[in-house]
Amino acid sequence: MFINIAPLIHKNEVVKYQKFTADYIFDGYTTEQHKVVVTNEQGIIEAVIPTSDAGEDILYTKGMLTPGFINCHCHLELSHLKGKIPEQTGLVDFILQILQNRNADKEAIEAAIVKADEEMYNNGIVAVGDISNTAFTLLQKTKSKIHYHNFIEISGFSPEIAQQRFADGMEIYQSFKEYFPNQTSIVPHAPYSVSPELFQFIAQANLVNNISSIHNQETIAENELFLHGTGDFYRLYQTLQIPIASFFKPTNKTSLVSVYPYMQQNKNILWVHNSFTSDIDIEIIQKNSQQQQHFWCICVNANKYIENIYPPISLLKNNQTHCVLGTDSLASNHQLNILDEIKTIKHQYPFMLDEELLKWVTINGAKALKVEKQFGCFTKGKKPGVNCIQNLSTNGEINSQSEVKKIL
Repeated sequence: MFINIAPLIHKNEVVKYQKFTADYIFDGYTTEQHKVVVTNEQGIIEAVIPTSDAGEDILYTKGMLTPGFINCHCHLELSHLKGKIPEQTGLVDFILQILQNRNADKEAIEAAIVKADEEMYNNGIVAVGDISNTAFTLLQKTKSKIHYHNFIEISGFSPEIAQQRFADGMEIYQSFKEYFPNQTSIVPHAPYSVSPELFQFIAQANLVNNISSIHNQETIAENELFLHGTGDFYRLYQTLQIPIASFFKPTNKTSLVSVYPYMQQNKNILWVHNSFTSDIDIEIIQKNSQQQQHFWCICVNANKYIENIYPPISLLKNNQTHCVLGTDSLASNHQLNILDEIKTIKHQYPFMLDEELLKWVTINGAKALKVEKQFGCFTKGKKPGVNCIQNLSTNGEINSQSEVKKIL
């Protein structure tokens, strides 16, 4: 399949090329027909050219070619929990199940991590924003074909444990930073699980690439806690024997507005889930968009799995936010497949266009993880990977039967 393309030959140099085409080409921004993606032997993009200029020996695959997918939110270390937590229990009971079941035989945990990493790669995922509370995933990530940005996540709602929790997180952070010096950040877990004192420790840390991530407004109980000091999280704290009444007072603001001041030093922020985000929340964030890049990460299958709710995609779309997609973990999802996330969104929100959703999982995701120099679009010099979405409908759209095939 390696061929010479005369118009692309460099000075006195014979370069071998691969040429790929399909019924449609989505380049990271727009969809076109009658085009060919040209790469060199290493998979680096040389050009996207008209079919009429491409000559022979073109690899044709029925469907739509796209750049490799970006999964902006995953918990790879929880892969051993696949199928072990009941669906639609609500977030509080889901958290309690995670805490009860996350410890397992080390070999079983590591084997599940390897399998899940391979699953994502085979599903056309080239880069992942991965949450790590432990170092269990470190070994596999050093061998993986996937680019990982490691979000070392810290939690602790009681002020008394803030310093120790931060020290524990820094120990894990240093383990990852040794192997991934430019792909590791320390981040807060969620507004309901990080004290102001712990937020301040995190804010003072030197965050590599200045990328942060936080679980945001995943359940209505989160806003109830901060607005009124009520809701289901009190049951969580009681079960965990956290004396919340001794240190927490409601802020009379939403959870996002309450914690955002602690995160203003970050250049990129991934707000993850956003199931109960409002116009006011988005307005406050957008006022600071000149200093920061905000990305709203949707994990629709996880939201369905945990609480049987769906994120306010119409709201996010109407406010012209920068959206990306994530799979969350196999504890809250049946698969780690970005195309399945797109299919669920299309089923629930039929007005969403393929081109917009594909932009979320390619160039938007690459920008969110600050890897747009390599991934996200078919631009000369990048190595974004090549996927083909197959089994499109007769009008060329993604449907419930569509599947992804990794081409390169």
